Amino acid sequence: MTFPPACICTGSETPRGLSSGSGAVSIFMFSRLNLYFNPSSEEGILRISIAVTLFVTLLGVAFGLLAASLTILFDAVYELLDVVMTGLALLVARLITLSTTGGKLNQKLAERFSMGFWHLEPIVLGVNGLLLMGAAVYGLVNAVDGLLQGGRPLVFEYALIFAGISLVVELAAAAFVTRANRKVGSEFVALDAKSWLMSACITLAYIVAFGFGVLAHGTSLEWLIPYIDPAALALVCLAVLPMPIGTVRRALADILLVTPPDLKQQVDAVAQASVKRYGFESYRSYVARVGRGKQIELYFLVPGKWPAKTLEEWDRIRDEISEAIGDDTPDRWLAIVFTTDPEWAQ
Repeated sequence: MTFPPACICTGSETPRGLSSGSGAVSIFMFSRLNLYFNPSSEEGILRISIAVTLFVTLLGVAFGLLAASLTILFDAVYELLDVVMTGLALLVARLITLSTTGGKLNQKLAERFSMGFWHLEPIVLGVNGLLLMGAAVYGLVNAVDGLLQGGRPLVFEYALIFAGISLVVELAAAAFVTRANRKVGSEFVALDAKSWLMSACITLAYIVAFGFGVLAHGTSLEWLIPYIDPAALALVCLAVLPMPIGTVRRALADILLVTPPDLKQQVDAVAQASVKRYGFESYRSYVARVGRGKQIELYFLVPGKWPAKTLEEWDRIRDEISEAIGDDTPDRWLAIVFTTDPEWAQ
C-alpha cells in the first residue's frame, strides 16, 4: 500500500493537523484554567485558596496519622472547615456578581431575588467565625483531657516534616492572598488571608513544640515529652479562639442593620447641603451596610406651595444628590423620595 507524501511521517514526527489540534486544545484548556483561577478576581483568588487548602488538609491528615498527633489532626480539621466556608463564600460572591450584572439568566435571578444577595455575605462571615471559634473550643477541651490523662506518645520526625512543609505553603498563601486583595478589596478574601496567617502561626507553634520534644530526648526533661502534643494544642486553641471575634461582631452588626456612623455622617452631610441648596423643609435618612452592599434611603420634605416641577427636573435633582453621595456601583442601593407629607418619610 502506498501513501501520499503528505501523510508519510517518521517516528519523530507528528502529522501537522494532529499537532495543531493538540496545541489548540492545550491553549483552550490553559485559557479556561487561567480564567477559572484568575488571581485578579475575587472568585479566582478564593478558588486558588481552596485548592491550596485542600492540599494542606490532605497532607495534615496523612502526617497526623503517621505522627499519632491530635494537634496535627486538629489543624487538618481546621483547614477542612476553612475549605467548606471558603467554598460557601465563593458561592455567595458568585450570586452577588450574577444578580448585579446583565443577561437573561441574571435577569431571572434578579427577578426571583429582587432585594439581591448582599444579606448572605454577613451571614456567611458570621457562621465562618463562629465555626472557627467552635473548633478552637473543641480542640481546647481535647487538649485539657489529654493533659489530665498523662499525655500521649508522638513521632516527632513526621510531625516536623509536616510542620515545615505546611509553614512554607501557608506563609506563601497568606502573602499571595493579601497582595491580590489590594486590587479586589473583598471582605471574604481579607478573612481568607487572616485564616492563612492564623494557620501559619499555629504551624510555627508546632515547630517550636515538636523541636523541643526532639531536643528533650535523653535529658532530665524527657518526662515532658508525652505532654507536648496536648500542651501545644491547648496553647494554639487559646491563641486562635479570640481571632474571629471582630469578624463575628461586624457580621452581626450587618445582620441587625446597625447604622454605620461613617456612612450615616456622609449621607447626612449631602442631605443637609441639598436642603439648603434646593430649599427643602427637612429630610430623613435611613442607612445600613449589609456585607459589601450599602443601602441608603433619603426622604426630602418639599414645601406644599412650591410650583410644580416636571419629572425630568426631579430626576436631575436626584442625579445631583446621587453624584454627591458617590460610590455609584452595583453594590449601592439608593432611593431618593420627594414628598410633602411627613408620614411618608417616617
